[in-house]
Amino acid sequence: RVQVVDIDNGSRLETYVIGGRRGSGEITMNGAAARMIHKGDKVIIFSFNMVDEEEARNHKPKIVYVDELNRINFVDDHVNAGDTC
Repeated sequence: RVQVVDIDNGSRLETYVIGGRRGSGEITMNGAAARMIHKGDKVIIFSFNMVDEEEARNHKPKIVYVDELNRINFVDDHVNAGDTC
């Protein structure tokens, strides 16, 4: 499950992910979501899942930064679950 936030128009929605062609940089919205997120819009994609208490203690969240072609620039895996932005 993911949440997609459109920085350009303020839309936000929850949806699911369908794997695409590796390295393509494509992010495609299908169905009703395609009416909310438009080609060229900048988006933030949050992924999340449910974990039990033990897993939560050891969880290491990551922030992935991409360029304008959605190629990975940097992965910040030094984020602590309790940190705030």
